Amino acid sequence: MSNIDVTPVKKTTKDTIKTNLKFQRDKDREKVKGIFRFHEVPGGRMDFVFKKYKEDPIEKFSLNDGEVYTLPLGVARHLNTNCWYPSYSYKSDEQGRPSVSASERVRRCSFQSLEFVDIDGLENHGSALPR
Repeated sequence: MSNIDVTPVKKTTKDTIKTNLKFQRDKDREKVKGIFRFHEVPGGRMDFVFKKYKEDPIEKFSLNDGEVYTLPLGVARHLNTNCWYPSYSYKSDEQGRPSVSASERVRRCSFQSLEFVDIDGLENHGSALPR
């Protein structure tokens, strides 16, 4: 029989979890500038409310497609990762019975960061931006 070296697992304390959560919450509250894209309704407006952490107030957002906004980083991440719906496809198996499967994610909207782009340059070349 071989000897296995087992190292004890360090338990995280409530204080450590609270500190990590506060750090993540503060990071999600940092402002980021970017362009909102509404893929589902080009040229339209999207209204939504957002609250991620227990301590946060409920915030209402109203964003128009193609406009530049300064939003909290947590909201920008939410727009890029959580605003989608599944597209289903119907296939037949070997016996000819139909089956349904989710084939891809269809994005409803996105938020393109402008942190490293000069905003004055975008106004002159606005038509060159991908939609």
